[in-house]
Amino acid sequence: MDMLYEAAIELIKQRYPSGWGGAAAMRTSEGIILTSVAPEVLNAATELCMEVGSILEAHKLQSSVTHSICVARNDENSPFKILTPCGICQERLLYWGRDVQVAVTHKEDKVKYVSLRELQPFHWTHAYPEEEIFGK
Repeated sequence: MDMLYEAAIELIKQRYPSGWGGAAAMRTSEGIILTSVAPEVLNAATELCMEVGSILEAHKLQSSVTHSICVARNDENSPFKILTPCGICQERLLYWGRDVQVAVTHKEDKVKYVSLRELQPFHWTHAYPEEEIFGK
């Protein structure tokens, strides 16, 4: 089984023993696994995605994210679902380049990763030279 998938599920079971649960897990270029959940908020306008905590932790550690997964379930009796990152999180992850691997919703495979390059074939950054966007 995929280590990131297992890390996300373990966090969901620990943090949300009953009811809805969701978590993200990311691997850094050093092999560190970061996990996070979405904060509970009073005002829906202040909500953040499950991935944000791990993204911020990677920035704090000055590390690059290489893989990302987001997992959720409806309640403790429901199956776990892999959620493709939303457009905003795709933008956040793109900071580390088009080769970041993200888990996607896929019916045939339990866990399937694709690069942001594959997920975003018409992304706005293609209008600029790679070195201008990513400094490489």
